[in-house]
This record gives sequence, structure tokens and C-alpha cells, in this order.
Amino acid sequence: MLKHANNVTIRESMQNDVRKIASKLQEMKEKKEAQLNNIDRLANMITMIEEEMVQLRKRYEKAVQHRNESGVQLIEREEEVCIFYEKINIQEKMKLNGEIEIHLLEEKIRFLKMKIAEKQRQICVTQKLLPAKRSLDADLAVLQIQFSQCTDRIKDLEKQFIKPDGENRARFLPGKDLTEKEMIKKLDKLELQLAKKEEKLLEKDFIYEQVSRLTDRLCSKTQACKQDTLLLAKKMNGYQRKIKNATEKMMAVVAELSMKQALTIELQKEVREKEDFIFTCNSRIEKGLPLNKEIEKEWLKVLRDEEMHALAIAEKSQEFLEADNRQMPNGVYTTAEQRPNAYIPEAEATLPLPKPYGALAPFKPSEPGANMRHIRKPIIKPIEI
Repeated sequence: MLKHANNVTIRESMQNDVRKIASKLQEMKEKKEAQLNNIDRLANMITMIEEEMVQLRKRYEKAVQHRNESGVQLIEREEEVCIFYEKINIQEKMKLNGEIEIHLLEEKIRFLKMKIAEKQRQICVTQKLLPAKRSLDADLAVLQIQFSQCTDRIKDLEKQFIKPDGENRARFLPGKDLTEKEMIKKLDKLELQLAKKEEKLLEKDFIYEQVSRLTDRLCSKTQACKQDTLLLAKKMNGYQRKIKNATEKMMAVVAELSMKQALTIELQKEVREKEDFIFTCNSRIEKGLPLNKEIEKEWLKVLRDEEMHALAIAEKSQEFLEADNRQMPNGVYTTAEQRPNAYIPEAEATLPLPKPYGALAPFKPSEPGANMRHIRKPIIKPIEI
């Protein structure tokens, strides 16, 4: 009986081992099927990735070709821009020449206007003198008659003076008759006075000739220098423009220099503060004292900035990965969540290959939004019979 009981327990333990082994075999079969499914899925993924790689290679080749075409177009556009700049320079030169010609024409117009104004003034003066012409002619006739009468009267008086009618007509001059010596002295004085007057007159004539010669020379110079003055005025205008531009540039440079000086002063101040801070830190370290709390705060800030920078880099890399994953096989980017468009049948007789859904795809309800908190839950009333 004991042997029998022992054999029964051994049999039961062996049966348990057999069941365990069978369950392990079943688990291994299931793992094998899952691994086969994974292998098929990975093979499908590899094929899809290869197709995507081919598409990416094609897109890369297209992008390279487009880049080369755009480079050629850019070179052509640069050549066109250079041609346009040359045309602009030529037009600016033509504009300057036109402005110079316009200035010359304006000077000529101004001179002609002055001549016209002078002629109009003379015409006005002559027109004002025209009404008095008749009266002046009448006065001229009367004066000519009076002149003829006066000339006749003078001739009669000369005849009477030469041949007086009576003795009473002669009139003796008062005073003494001068002697010969006195007459000679008086003649010498008169000759000296006449010589002085003639000398003065000759000097005045010489001065007049010199002045007239100088005025003629100055008039000729002024007439010849009008063109030079015009060119000098244009040059002066150009120099003034250049001086103005240079002064503006100099003022801008001075302002920039002042800003740089202010910045250098601030930086020197910061350098002094940092040197003082480093000196105090070294002195505290040498004395065995702890550092200030401000240094700890700054160090925490630096660590926080580094963490934030690392998080930002991780987020950017994740965004790039998500953007790469969001690209569909047809090359379109989407931000929608991927929904299953196929399923693996659970039947044992069939292979574990994904089959696409038909017209009725699985429904996936959207997550409740934030406005659900404003909606009350309905209170179901009891049904009264």
C-alpha cells in the first residue's frame, strides 16, 4: 500500500511535469507565432522603408536637379542685375549731363530775360516820350526861330561895334596901361598856368586811357570767365555735396564710436567687478570660508539654463523625429494620429498576415474636449407604469 501510494504520488508529479512541459511548449509555440508575426511585420516595415528610401532618393535627386537649375538661374539673374546696374550708371551720367545742359540753358534764359526786360524798359520810356513829341517839335521850331533872330541881332551888334556911328559909341577902359616888362611877366605867369593846366589835362587823359583799357580788359575777362564761373559753381556744388555726405558719415561714425566707447566703459566696469568678485572668492577660499549665497544662486541658474537648453534640444529632436514619422508613404506630412487600417486574423488555419479593413473600418471615438466640464450629466428619471 505504501509502495502503491508512493507510485501514485510519483505518477502525479510526473503528470504535473508533463503538463508543465506541455504548457511550456504551448508558450513557446505562441512565442514562435508572435515572433513570426513580428518578423512578417518587420519585413513589411523593411519593404515600406526601402520604398520610402527609393522615394527619398528620387526626391533628393529632384532637389539636387532643382538646386542646380536654381543656381544657373541665379547666375543669369546676377548677370542681368549687373547689366541693369551698368544701365543705371549710364542713365545717371546722362542725367548729370542733362542737368548741366539744363543749368546752361537756364543761365541763357535768365540772360535773355534780362535783355528782354531792358528792351521792354526802353520801349516803355520811348512810349512815354511819344506824347510829348509834338509839343517838343513846336518848342524846337520856336527855339530855332529865336536862335535865327538872336544870330541876326548878334551880327548887327558886331557891325555896330566894328563901325560905330558916332563918337559916343566908343568907351575907354579904366586903369593904367601895363609896361612891357609887366606884360612879359604876366604872359609868363599865364604860360606857366596854361602849362600846368595842360599837364593836368594830359595826366587826366592818360588816367582815362588806362582806366578805359583796364575796364575793357576786365570786361573781356568777365565775358571769358562766365563759363569758368559756371564750371566752378558746379564743382563747388559737387564739393559741397561731398562735404555734406562726408560730414554725415563722420557724424554717424562719431555716434557709433561714442556707443562703442560707452560699451567699452561698461565692459571695463564689468571686468573690474568680476576681478573684485574673483579676488574676494579666492580670499574666502584661502581662509576656509564658504562662498556667498549669490554664487550658489547663479550656479543654480546656470544649471537650470543648461537643463532647459538640453530639454529644448531634446524637444526639437523629438519634433524632427515626429515630423519624419508623420510623413506618409505618398510623401504627405500629417499631424493626425495613425489609425489601424488592417488587422491580423486569429484563425489557426490562416497565416498571421495583416488584412486590410473593408468599407467598415473600426470606429475610434475622439477624446472629450475641455468644454465637457460645462455640460451636466443627464438625470435619468424612473419610468412609471
